[in-house]
Amino acid sequence: MTAHILTSPNILKLLAHDMRWQIVRLLVTGDYQVNELVDQLGQPLNLVSYHLRQLRDGELVSARRSEADGRDTYYSVDLNRLRTLYRVAGAALHPLVVSDSQLSGPIAGKVLFVCTHNSARSQMAEGLMRHLSAGQIQVASAGSEPTHIHPDAVRTMQKFGIDIRGQHANSLDDYHEQTFDTVITVCDRAREVCPAFPGGGQQLHWGFTDPAAIDDEKERQQAFMNTALRLQSRIEYWLRGLQAGG
Repeated sequence: MTAHILTSPNILKLLAHDMRWQIVRLLVTGDYQVNELVDQLGQPLNLVSYHLRQLRDGELVSARRSEADGRDTYYSVDLNRLRTLYRVAGAALHPLVVSDSQLSGPIAGKVLFVCTHNSARSQMAEGLMRHLSAGQIQVASAGSEPTHIHPDAVRTMQKFGIDIRGQHANSLDDYHEQTFDTVITVCDRAREVCPAFPGGGQQLHWGFTDPAAIDDEKERQQAFMNTALRLQSRIEYWLRGLQAGG
């Protein structure tokens, strides 16, 4: 989706409202249901729902049904689209307003990625985090019902120059005595079935549909690539925020 759909003045107007700004600030960290946003913001449901609708109409926020329970809806932000629109707004003021924040300097932390089978999404996330942080982040992945690494996950990561053949499918039970700074669920079922995770720390939810669930081989491989690209974007933004102290 291209930036011309939403002009720069509109994005500034949308984000200028304090409530919408707070909603987007939460959604850039992970996916939320509306009742969770209500709890986080301490505002009534009708007010939060109204501003979510404004953000959805402005195509800054999208909604999707939970894979675990179709009655639930998760709201999320497309970080690349948000970045593009914000850059357009900044460049309209002056080219020097827009600058890339490259990851540089030391970072540290311990992260656990969790999904149901620890076969695709969480395995790719583990490999990407290790690669993008240049090994500075201690990272592991686990599943509530672990099986084995999906071969399409291995092939997809190879296209990124990342070898995850040495990774293994692990159970959450393997980490019950370890502590993590951040636990990130990458599938709705793991997040909703297992709300408590080992080691405390910050908990984030980055919901991705399961690419392994697609039967058609060509479509499945494309879904793996799309998931990997979105994971890469999420992780890059998270690392920049970590370095900035956010």
